[in-house]
Amino acid sequence: MDILQIVLAAVIASIIYIVMKDINPTFAFFIVLFVGLVIFISVIQQVTVIFQVIQSLGQQANVPGFYLETILKIIGIAYIAELGASLTQDAGLHSVAKNIELAGKIFILLLAVPIITAVIEAIINFLPTV
Repeated sequence: MDILQIVLAAVIASIIYIVMKDINPTFAFFIVLFVGLVIFISVIQQVTVIFQVIQSLGQQANVPGFYLETILKIIGIAYIAELGASLTQDAGLHSVAKNIELAGKIFILLLAVPIITAVIEAIINFLPTV
């Protein structure tokens, strides 16, 4: 699915949502949910290509796989949390959306701890001992 198809599907879903939200809000929400998931699935297929390029660049630069894997997980968590928060916000559940965003940030922080630790250790090793 290219960008034109994605935008066209989103615009059509938006028009259907606007028309249906007063008639049948549940059906209107499921239209948005379905189109959002279709777009997400089509984009995920493109993201795998990006991940492969990043992994090959990391191998060429001799970056340990653990760091690249962690960075890719962080990116994935950010996108998934954003999608979940957007969907729940569209459903009118703003507090749930904020909780999803908070959970995503906490998981990202948890994954980033080893990288932050390695950076701090590298900085400490460069500093002269007093």
